Amino acid sequence: MIRDVVIGLDSSTTATKAIAWDRAGRALAEGRAPVPLSNPHPGHFEQDPEDWWSSTASSLREVTQQINPARIAAIAISNQRETFVPLTEDGAVIRPGTLWLDERAKVEVAEFADQFGAERIHAITGKPCDVTPCIYRFLWMKKHEPENFARFGMVTELHGYLAWRLTGQFVTSTASADPAGVLDMPSHTYSDEILSAIGLSKTQFPQLFRPGDVMALMSADAARATGLLEGTPVVAGGGDGQCAGTGVNVFAANRAYINLGTAVVAGSFSKNYAHDRAFRTMNSVAEQGYIYESCIRTGTFLIDWMIREMFGADAGAEKHLFKQLEDEAAAVGIGAGGAMLVPYWSGVMTPYWRTEARGLIAGLNASHKRGHVYRALLDGIALEQTIMTDKIAETGQPIDHFVAIGGGSNSDLWCQILADATGRSIVRSSTVEASSLGAAMAAARGAGWFATVPEASAAMAGPTTRRFEPDAKANARYRELLAIYKDLWPAIADWNARLAAFADQAEHQA
Repeated sequence: MIRDVVIGLDSSTTATKAIAWDRAGRALAEGRAPVPLSNPHPGHFEQDPEDWWSSTASSLREVTQQINPARIAAIAISNQRETFVPLTEDGAVIRPGTLWLDERAKVEVAEFADQFGAERIHAITGKPCDVTPCIYRFLWMKKHEPENFARFGMVTELHGYLAWRLTGQFVTSTASADPAGVLDMPSHTYSDEILSAIGLSKTQFPQLFRPGDVMALMSADAARATGLLEGTPVVAGGGDGQCAGTGVNVFAANRAYINLGTAVVAGSFSKNYAHDRAFRTMNSVAEQGYIYESCIRTGTFLIDWMIREMFGADAGAEKHLFKQLEDEAAAVGIGAGGAMLVPYWSGVMTPYWRTEARGLIAGLNASHKRGHVYRALLDGIALEQTIMTDKIAETGQPIDHFVAIGGGSNSDLWCQILADATGRSIVRSSTVEASSLGAAMAAARGAGWFATVPEASAAMAGPTTRRFEPDAKANARYRELLAIYKDLWPAIADWNARLAAFADQAEHQA
């Protein structure tokens, strides 16, 4: 039988999706299974690794009930990033896995930055010091759970864990390992310098493969659990953000992707390593190169919060109110009548890296209405993206258009605001499951369908459905507004930190 199907397995924060794709990037079959999430203490977010595996096996069984497994040429993984689990030497789970959402290690971020050097950490790993990478939770466990830390035999992020369950081999992708914050990014290898400083060794971590390489073959046990054939190639994929970029062909000239989801994540491809506080540097899901990635932690999350908590939408009424707010915000126009919103409801990553940051709505007067506040939200996110995109362009990586994915890309208003503010075209993608498709492109290269992952990406990426061009007059107006906006956060950052500390103190005294 002809092996004419590959699977992109997308293990995200809340669900695992297995999707079968053909050589033209068409989805042929799909399976989904939920993944429970635990929040045992404030700021602690955990999952049972067995749930990662059971949801993977369940979703793959759904696919193999629809597609003859003899047709499946290879499988590759897209995974939620900065999520890891420690295992004993024989592979037993020591404690629940901790997620990218987890904020328990704020103190360890500051301590390690002082000890090792914040700039040195950034230069090696491509990531400024921040609570998100796994490295700081390693240190938290070393301090707060020393008995568990002493038992670390195998330490792996989610991609490596699933690859181990699928193949019996302790292997992973460089594009999944690097968000943990322990890779030397220029050399694509584990950093002995950093691991030594935290008390771990590279022998405790999975063997590294570049995306698109076959890591190992499906084991007999995994074949029985999933319905796939024993010996099916398991190909290195990558983190869900990088996979999403590959899924919309981020390798095209002067292109960046922008995911208007819970967070707003954008990235562009470069063959050259660079690091800057305006972006995180990630390994690309390709044979070579990097993704310069910006992240605004509150995207559609903040829209949903505002509709629900500020404007009081009842359950089921959100969609109707959203349409009303879109119309009102469009009528208000650029600058929201002098209202300005800084979208740091969940802290700020790029470009300031302040976990204690809080959101701000400024410039209100008695004439402002909810449409002004909503417009200020959309403007604020667009201005944040403009700051970071301009900085990335300064590295010599020009960007003249974004491919938009995620739920927020369905908003014509938001897409046009982004185009006008950034001065770059926004092209809406037809691809709904970009992360799964990006993993499937890596699998297609591993199966020998294409010579390179970028070649697979160009052939399999879905078409675009609409293009939003920047208006020259609107862009000029946004540039005036940007000059005002850029001064706001630096002026209040220290005041903001004092306020956050006051609120934390009150919580601890309660």
